[in-house]
Amino acid sequence: MKEELSSLENLRIASGLHGNEITPSQAQQALARVGLTGRENLPVRFLSEGQRRRSAIARLVSCNTALWILDEVLASLDHAASRLIESIIDEHLDKGGMAIVATHQELHISASSFQRLELEPTVSVGTAVLESPS
Repeated sequence: MKEELSSLENLRIASGLHGNEITPSQAQQALARVGLTGRENLPVRFLSEGQRRRSAIARLVSCNTALWILDEVLASLDHAASRLIESIIDEHLDKGGMAIVATHQELHISASSFQRLELEPTVSVGTAVLESPS
């Protein structure tokens, strides 16, 4: 996102570059959906990290992309914002969309078609040196 532009401007430009032009009204609705009402015209440099993250999520809300790939989508968000993002992901999944989400935080998803893959931490026990018989 361009720091000197507002969330509204960033959203409209990014959408247009991806072939999904949206009106100012549609952009404001997407930003309202992620809880940025009243902040849509502030330059991004004045937003908190969580507000910046929600501004980026507004791109997903306004596009018609079937597959979302999200990395640490809940980072820098408070409890209420995390629940909001989870509900947006839930809504996307319920509409037949797909999401691959990498996170260290608990993700509360209730969509009917949801699969969780949890990776256990690995423990390194050293390096083995193998010698070939001579």
